[in-house]
Amino acid sequence: MTEALWYALRVRSRSEWMVEANLEHKGYECFCPKYKLRRQWSNRIRTADRPLFPGYLFCRFDIRTRLPILTTPGVSLIVGPGKCPEPVPVGEIEAIRTLVKSGASYEPCAYLTAGQLVEIQHGSLSGLVGLVTEVRNQFRLIMSVDLLMRSVSVEIDRTWVKPIGDGRREPSLTPSSPGSLRSRIAVKLGA
Repeated sequence: MTEALWYALRVRSRSEWMVEANLEHKGYECFCPKYKLRRQWSNRIRTADRPLFPGYLFCRFDIRTRLPILTTPGVSLIVGPGKCPEPVPVGEIEAIRTLVKSGASYEPCAYLTAGQLVEIQHGSLSGLVGLVTEVRNQFRLIMSVDLLMRSVSVEIDRTWVKPIGDGRREPSLTPSSPGSLRSRIAVKLGA
């Protein structure tokens, strides 16, 4: 018997939370990370929850019993190369969950693949490995979900990081242990 793994689901635009509710009603564990979007209107600022990965959500299930997932209204497909679904590494899911729970200010950003690896040594994100970039004199950690080719950035203090290894990202980098918070997250210093 195979265990239930995390998979990314491509869903109809603006239906992430409806699909998540339907799948949870069917008994599946789902994860649809959100972030706060602030918009300036003429006389006020509005804040709204938005999906961190628009058009996607994560679901844990046994791939051999995927028909109930695919027949859920709003689900387009299970993400993977070609027609072969590919699981999302547990370390990447745990890294995003840690970020969401941290209370730090984060937002979606462009997907990055190369740079210097660093590990966060202090604060609520301690133990995460990621890509550091500088945006408007602020250091940000870039966390990526490789399968979706999407990334998230969070503001960090420059003193929190420690360089790892020779400074270049290895394409086959995997989490150091199955339950660890280390994930395939690339890091680059400077802009």
